[in-house]
Parts: sequence; C-alpha cells; structure tokens
Amino acid sequence: MTDINSSPVSTSSVDAQPVAASAAIGFLVHPTRHLFFTGKGGVGKTSLSTAAALALADAGRKVLLVSTDAASNLDEMLGVELRNTPVPVPGAPGLSVLNIDPEHAADSYRQRVLAQMGPDTSAEALSTVREQLSGACTTEIASFDEFSSLLSDAAQAWDHVVFDTAPTGHTLRLLSLPQAWTGFLGGNDRGASCLGPHSGLKMQEARFQAALAALGDATRTTVILVTRPERGAIAEAARTSQELRALGLQNQRLAVNGVFHANDRSDAVACAIEDLGQQALDAMPAALHELPQDRVPLRAFDTVGLSALRALLVPGAAPAAPGVEVRAEPGPALPDLAVLADELAAAGHGLVMVMGKGGVGKTTIAAALALGLVQRGQTVHLSTTDPAAHLAGTLEGEMPGLRVSRIDPKAETQRYIDKIMAARAPGLNAQEQAMLLEDLQSPCTEEVAVFHAFSRIVSEGRSAFVVLDTAPTGHSMLLMDATGAYHRQMTREFEGRGAARVVTPLMRLQDAAYTKIILVTLPEVTPVSQAAALQDDLRRASIEPYAWVLNKSVLAAGTRDLLLAARLAGERRQIERMSSGLARRLFALPWLTVPPVGLRELAKLVRPARPAAAADRAA
Repeated sequence: MTDINSSPVSTSSVDAQPVAASAAIGFLVHPTRHLFFTGKGGVGKTSLSTAAALALADAGRKVLLVSTDAASNLDEMLGVELRNTPVPVPGAPGLSVLNIDPEHAADSYRQRVLAQMGPDTSAEALSTVREQLSGACTTEIASFDEFSSLLSDAAQAWDHVVFDTAPTGHTLRLLSLPQAWTGFLGGNDRGASCLGPHSGLKMQEARFQAALAALGDATRTTVILVTRPERGAIAEAARTSQELRALGLQNQRLAVNGVFHANDRSDAVACAIEDLGQQALDAMPAALHELPQDRVPLRAFDTVGLSALRALLVPGAAPAAPGVEVRAEPGPALPDLAVLADELAAAGHGLVMVMGKGGVGKTTIAAALALGLVQRGQTVHLSTTDPAAHLAGTLEGEMPGLRVSRIDPKAETQRYIDKIMAARAPGLNAQEQAMLLEDLQSPCTEEVAVFHAFSRIVSEGRSAFVVLDTAPTGHSMLLMDATGAYHRQMTREFEGRGAARVVTPLMRLQDAAYTKIILVTLPEVTPVSQAAALQDDLRRASIEPYAWVLNKSVLAAGTRDLLLAARLAGERRQIERMSSGLARRLFALPWLTVPPVGLRELAKLVRPARPAAAADRAA
C-alpha cells in the first residue's frame, strides 16, 4: 500500500496565485490539486509533468509527483531511485516522487485479501485464492488501488499531486477501471473469482467511487493532453480527449511540446521539420483547437537534471545556446532498414516483434519491415498489441501478401466469453450458466482474452511471417508477465507426462531461430536508457533481442540549423553508447523530410537492392 502520509501535512494553504516563474504556462495559472499529464508515448509527458511539479515546489507548494508508467524514467531525470513510497528530491524542497510499482502493488493487495480470510481457512482454500490472485488482472486492479488512494482525502498531506501517466491506451484502461469495477460490484454479490473472495474486492468499492468523483471534479482535477506538432500525436490527443470526456473528465487543456522554428531557411531539413509541424497544427481537429492551449518550444538540451527541467517551462528561455559549433562531418555509417529486412527474410518464416518506449516509432518500423518482407516474396501478417493502435493510419492502403489486424480487447473479450460459454454452458443449469456469464463479464476477462489472442498470433510464425507492433514498454511487459505465468502453469500441468510436450508462447519467444526482437529507440538519453532497461528485462526472461533500430536520426539526415546542431553532440554520444555494448546489431533510419506514411513512402525505406522474383509489390 502506498504510504501517502510519509510527508507531514503542509502548514501553508494553496493560494490562488499563479506560479510566478512560469506564469505564461497556462496549466500553472491557478492549478488544481490533481494534474494529469497524458498522451501518446514519446510526446514529453514525463518532461512536462516533472517540470510542472518542480515549478510548483519552487513556488513553495508541497508536491507529490506520481508515475503510473511501469517503464518510468523519472529516476534518470531526477537522479533519485524510484520507490513505491514518496522519496524527497534532492535540490527541490517540497517535491517528492513516487512510482506505482505494479509488482509491489499486487503483492500488497494479495496480502490484504488473504488477511480477510481468517485463521480457520484451510490450506487448500488459501492455495486456491493465491492461484486466483496470480494473474495480470490482479496486478492491474492493485495498481489502480494504489492510484485511487492518491485521489482520496487521505492524501491531503500534499498541496498538489501531479500524475505522469503511461502512454494513452494503458492510461485510458486505468482511468476506466472505476466505472468498470463499480458497475461490476453493484450487481455481483459473489465476487470476481480472479480477485479472490468477494470481501477482498468489495472493500475497495468506496475508494473506487471516491476516485470517480475526484476525477470528474473540475475544481480538483485538470487533464493536460500532451502532444507534439505531429499528425499522429495530435490525432491521438483528439481521440483521447473524447474518450476522457466520456469517462467524465471534462476539465482539459492541450500542451504542444517541442514546437520548432528554423533559424536557417536555407537548411532543407530544418525547414521541413518546421513546415511539417505547422501543417499538423493547422490541421488540428476543432475539438482540440477549442481547448486552452500551451506551446513549449523545442530545446537544445535533454531534459535530464533539475537545471534543464527548470528551464523547460521558463518563458523566453533561449532555445539554443549561442556560439554552438556546427560540426558538419557525417555520423557513423549505420546499415539501414533494407539491410535488416534482408536478414529477416532469410529465415523464411517466424515472429518479428517490434518493441520500445512509447513514441519512438515502433509502428512505423513494424509497418516498414512488414512491407520489406513482402517485397522479398514473403507472406506477412502485421498485427499490434497496442490498445491505441494506428496501423491503418500508417499504411493508408492494402497490398497483396500483407494481412493487417489488431488485437482488439473488446472483440477478443467477447470471442473468449463466447468460447467459454459454448464449452461449459451445456453441462450447467440456467442459474449456473448465469453465474458463469456474470463471472466472465468481470473486467479481468479482458486480460485473459488479450493473452489468448497474442498466443494465437505468435503461433502463426510456424509457417509464415508475423510482424507484431507492440504496445509501449510497460504495457508490453505486463503481457510478457502473463506469458511467463502461463508457461509456468503449463509446465506444472505437463510435468511427468513422459512423451507429452507443450510448446508455450514463452518458449517461442525464447527461440532465437523463431523470434527476432527489434528494439526501437530515438537518439536521446531517455529512450536509449529505456531500451537498455527493456533489453535487461527480456534477458531475465531468457529472450535475447536481435537488433536495435535508431529512428529519426538527425545526424544521418544532415543539418546546419543552430538548435538542431546543438542536439547533434548528444546524438553522437547515444550512438557511441549503443554501438559500444548495448546493441548486438544497430540499424538507423534518418529523420525524413517526407513523413513515412503510406505504402509508397514506407516501401522506400526497405526497398531491396535487387528485388526478389515476386517483384516490388509496394512500388
């Protein structure tokens, strides 16, 4: 359980004055107690939320900065070790940081549920409940239990609670849980089997209802939709705005991060970046355009460390330091995606799984590699596990040899319910059928259904290519945890059966001949660090990544712009970091003056030097 009272109650009241150092930033003018920063992966939620929390603390407020992202990089940005209890940030009096650790939350939740069962409970009953509480659904609901405690009256030790959320799809799932569970509990007197005894879940009902009230109260909660001046990020912000309104979160603002203005109009790369950004902003949907809006310029520095974070939101701060030396020499020559597609195609079949931090370009890389395999005469199923999937918008068309799908949680849940009811209902009476259906309508069923869909797609790699665009890191690791739990269960069930042998999804992922894991990153400190952490997590599961892809390399594109040139030194450092031990194979995709959207542009990235006999189908 999160210890929200580890800091003393503030003796100062929160006045109505804006935060002076950043008064031009709208979300810091008369800020509400709860500030939610959400948006597509990679748009800068962590940077903006941390800078906002720091500005509030510098203004004398007691502030708790909370990460709901299982793959949070707050520790690297602030130089503190994240824990599941508030940790003071050195150099920032009044600011503490907390990470909702899913594993710790689940363990704490299990202990509380088991404690409800009493001393007379049999060992068999305890074992059954422990098994029921071992799934990913328990982890999810336990994380929400921690999250909801920070919206309650018990958290009044803090003047402000600032939430740095996981990427959009995972956050929408989190914020929808209060309605899902209060509705389920309202009509269920027996309890959800996957969460143990009814009392274990029922005891949280009042907290869920309080969380709903806090989220929908415009005087207490503000949602800051973070985007970049990019078409995909803006479209996702618009979708998120609508879905959050449907959940009752009406008090919204828009923050456009990384707005760039070229200082050298003769620089084609710089001008293209500015023009594409302006075109995306000009085409912003009306519903977003009507929201109160803040624009934060692109900075020459990485937002790591207190000084950089304090400078991020300061109005008028110079976007680039004067006198930056522009180094015109090209960066190291790295192989491109066409070379990677050649290597992958040589296997003839298998699973290509594209993973990484949100916003690094996984969908673009996955789509391009899928087209590259088709160009080389292969049959490909391109799919995604991302709840905020946008494969169709990236491809903008169809081509022979390529099948495109997505793991739709709602559709997969209904498919799973129908399958279970068809298998079990014939042997049950009407009352038992009703009870089974009620249990299957628990929000937990979605997690099981998504895992079954994932397993089904993974198995297709036996006879063709499957390219899987995954959800951002934290959400994907929860799916990997479910894969590991299923493997352990199957291993126990088949143990000692002699010739009987089961091949689990985890075993396929561990098979380097069957599965090629591609880690995608950007040439910046945080994405590279998170890719390295993801690689470590995979290796602990005996899964070895095949290659890394460096996306949007400005160094490879070439530029003379002062601000962009100031960022090149950092990019060189990250390339050296990856090349000197992190990545077994490193490929690069330069920043492109024409966005890689649509079959034709994507196909250019992977076009083989000598097309296979099947011809270049994407030409």
